[in-house]
Amino acid sequence: MSEDGGAEVQGGEQKFRLSVEGGKVSDVAGREGAPPARVVEFTTPRAKLIEEANQAIRTDLREYPRALAAYEALRADPEALAHWDMANYITMRKLGYNDHGRVHAFITGAASMAITELLLEGGVKPDIMDSGVGDADDVFLAVILGTMLHDIGNQVHRVGHEAHGIALALPIVDRIMGPLYPDPFKRTKVRSFILGAINCHDLSPAPLTIEGGITAVADGTDITKGRGRKAFSMGSVDIHSISALAVDQVVIERGRDKPVLISVTMNNSGGIFQVEEILAPKVIRTPMRRFVELRAATRPEGEAQILSKVRLDGDHFVMDLEGGEQVAVEVMDTQKQVQEAVAENLGIGTETR
Repeated sequence: MSEDGGAEVQGGEQKFRLSVEGGKVSDVAGREGAPPARVVEFTTPRAKLIEEANQAIRTDLREYPRALAAYEALRADPEALAHWDMANYITMRKLGYNDHGRVHAFITGAASMAITELLLEGGVKPDIMDSGVGDADDVFLAVILGTMLHDIGNQVHRVGHEAHGIALALPIVDRIMGPLYPDPFKRTKVRSFILGAINCHDLSPAPLTIEGGITAVADGTDITKGRGRKAFSMGSVDIHSISALAVDQVVIERGRDKPVLISVTMNNSGGIFQVEEILAPKVIRTPMRRFVELRAATRPEGEAQILSKVRLDGDHFVMDLEGGEQVAVEVMDTQKQVQEAVAENLGIGTETR
């Protein structure tokens, strides 16, 4: 952002950027060469953030007519709009959680499009293409519908929201896909990837397809204080809301060694909770593990520094401490720990047989 508060065009290889400064969402940037309108300062974050994410999604889908038509139908669907609002009501008003409504749907939708594009540019064939079910247009369609509808089941209850989400999404997906897929055989196959993404976005169970992995990782990237400040202001003062306030920016861009690099910038090392508990497991426990680099760093002008940089290496965080030391720590994947504890108690293994 420029000093006078106006927007300035971002360069480099960034595909998507969600940046928060001073407690306000400041900009969302798109891929290199995108129109300047994709970089905007937000004075009323909710409406403008949704619109900027909308423009980013539409830009990414302009070469994929079937996916773009599905997205346009979804964002105008009154049932989907109601689902997002009610999911947000339950999660925020009744549980004190962070945003799970329209803003989250559009932000994760934009992130999923950036990730999908980077994977395809990197030569990765998502499962829809690898299985012969469809082409890139079908991949983008499945990812955008699955990602934007992944959390609507929260309106029923947080517990079991994945299964509730599938039931609620089915009529919407069928209504949207019907005119786009006159062949019911192909339509049903493509739809299975959408339902799988919804069911597996929270790693319970972990996704098996790249499309499902994209949805899970895109969900995990929405961890900035722009999402957490509403819950915090409503009185939800816990590790989730506090650590979310410590994350200023998430950037999705082309990686050096892998197709996708996700960089997290924190104003306080407390933000590492968001990276470790929310984002890292969604990289580690999905097919995206082979294709995503994950890095986190604190701003030099932030707090008295405890650590300066963190990167994900396999299932360990490698941390650069201020004193120059380097420490490797295993990611604390609490969901995996619970599964292993249950399996041990039952005397069974947790690996796929």
